[in-house]
Amino acid sequence: MKRISSGEYPAEPVVLEALSAKFMKQSKFVPLALTDSMLQIAMADPADFWTIDALKQGLGLDIDIVAGAEDDILEAVDRLYGAGSQSLEMIIEEAGRDIFQIVDTGKEDVDQLRDLASEAPIIRLVNRIILKAVEFRASDIHFEPFEDIFKVRFRVDGVLNEVESPPKRLQAAIISRVKIMADLDIAERRLPQDGRIKLKISGRDIDFRVSTIPTLFGESLVMRVLDREMLILDLEKIGFPQRLLSEYMKLITQPYGMILVTGPTGSGKTSTLYTSLSKINSTENKIITLEDPVEYYLSGVNQIQVNPKIGMTFASGLRSIVRQDPDIILVGEIRDRETAEIAIQSALTGHLLFSTLHTNDSVGAISRLLDMGVEGFLLSSTLLGVLAQRLVRVICPECRRPVAPDEKHLSAMGLTEKDIAGVTFYMGQGCEACRHTGYSGRTAVFEYLAVDAEIRQEISNKSDADRIKAKALAKGLVTLRQNGWEKVQEGVTTLAEVLRVTLEK
Repeated sequence: MKRISSGEYPAEPVVLEALSAKFMKQSKFVPLALTDSMLQIAMADPADFWTIDALKQGLGLDIDIVAGAEDDILEAVDRLYGAGSQSLEMIIEEAGRDIFQIVDTGKEDVDQLRDLASEAPIIRLVNRIILKAVEFRASDIHFEPFEDIFKVRFRVDGVLNEVESPPKRLQAAIISRVKIMADLDIAERRLPQDGRIKLKISGRDIDFRVSTIPTLFGESLVMRVLDREMLILDLEKIGFPQRLLSEYMKLITQPYGMILVTGPTGSGKTSTLYTSLSKINSTENKIITLEDPVEYYLSGVNQIQVNPKIGMTFASGLRSIVRQDPDIILVGEIRDRETAEIAIQSALTGHLLFSTLHTNDSVGAISRLLDMGVEGFLLSSTLLGVLAQRLVRVICPECRRPVAPDEKHLSAMGLTEKDIAGVTFYMGQGCEACRHTGYSGRTAVFEYLAVDAEIRQEISNKSDADRIKAKALAKGLVTLRQNGWEKVQEGVTTLAEVLRVTLEK
């Protein structure tokens, strides 16, 4: 008798309405192929004649039997016929059919709401939304209540995409289900809440950071997807150009000083800092991080989460950290003068300190710290370098095609005919692999400001940002937009993407 290996099971289910997943699991078989007169199945026990006869009688088909391992068969049944196999539309339809009279009036009985959130269709619906988001490589799941609709959107490669939205009347049950999973108070709908969910999906441990906030038409809920397997701890793979790589490696192996990474929320600063720490993490170094919140767990690194509610702020935490004899410190963000001054003192007293700021470019970080009231001579003594970054979407390699550049984009970039001579521009046409977006994945563009003697003098003099930037440009600073243009020339991304994430001309 033929035997099937684990990799030979079908990718799509054989549709047979008369067969339930429960019966397949009990009898340990899974359909492989169907013709007009015959059904081929894989069975753990090919001698189970009772099941074979039941299939023949019930389906009116001949049965072709292939032997298979029990574990492989049960896994295939789960994958092909379990809750995860149903389309989101089917599960939404099922939930809408089975659950009635769920209207978020703000006055529901908490016990009733808990019961509704525990109904099987709602559980399957929420599970399927989460599973689909992970399959799409989404970074966030947005549940958004409006007057007449309840939207679900995924942020994929930095851009929000709307998916099939459940009926408005399921809103309260869906939000309550996620809140129960995150161990939040479902009775409290007037105040923002934050929580965390840990799930095992496709054999991977994935964390979800949950945030709720009351809006005019109910609670808005966002789930940040923290998949450690998506974290790339390789400077080249996250987009570092070769000309910058050796210089940055030299920077992060300095014995003390301060290194800043700047950019808006979602620009990949955390990934860059984690990658930097992984490069210098060794048994000789004690590394302590202070984060809000801790997004990914790094082996061998002492990670601390700030909690302002109990007085554990960046400033107070940093004071305590320096008494823990660290070699390297990561402060999640410098938000105020107090944190900035303690960070600088830490860098002055023999620690290598990494941190982030929300500024548009590298020079802006210096201006921001000076505006906070930090002394110029102290900043100039400690600051080693500033790295500004943004994330751009990568053209899908499956459907990438040469195209003529858009004149408006060329004008916005300030490019001339001479600049684009010999350059081939590409764009994704849209295919199944990229879900018809034309893009697949993201890479970073960087602007690195090396703080040398001349820049230190400008900082000490408290020069304005324009003067410091002019000095840096004269010394060869490659701006974010220029690095983006390099990636366009390499065929990695498009002019539209570079313009979308950069401001300067």
